[in-house]
Amino acid sequence: MTRTPEACPVCGGELVSTRLSCHTCGTHVVGEFGGCRYCSLDEADGELLSVFLASRGNLKEIEKHLGVSYPTARSRFAALLHKLGLAGESEDGGTLTQEQVLREVAAGALAPGEAAELLAAM
Repeated sequence: MTRTPEACPVCGGELVSTRLSCHTCGTHVVGEFGGCRYCSLDEADGELLSVFLASRGNLKEIEKHLGVSYPTARSRFAALLHKLGLAGESEDGGTLTQEQVLREVAAGALAPGEAAELLAAM
């Protein structure tokens, strides 16, 4: 099944689901239906969340799965929580600083593309 688009392809505005259909009996339900915060995740963030859940919250497993350092895994997970609106105000240093990101790249623990994403999000 095709992934539901999040934004209008014409103007970029928010899309709203207005019709649901049952393939079994043919019933159609019409109205305005809210979206799902998890459905808006891109493939990489969805995979990160799946690994986190499958490993029962073990960030070391995320580190191994992604092939990155622990601080990078922690930062990626903190960014995911932020996207989902679940990042608390009492962050315990879960995000990397610009200097830490550059050190991770220099050490070969972080790919330049990932570093660019992290830096752009700062």
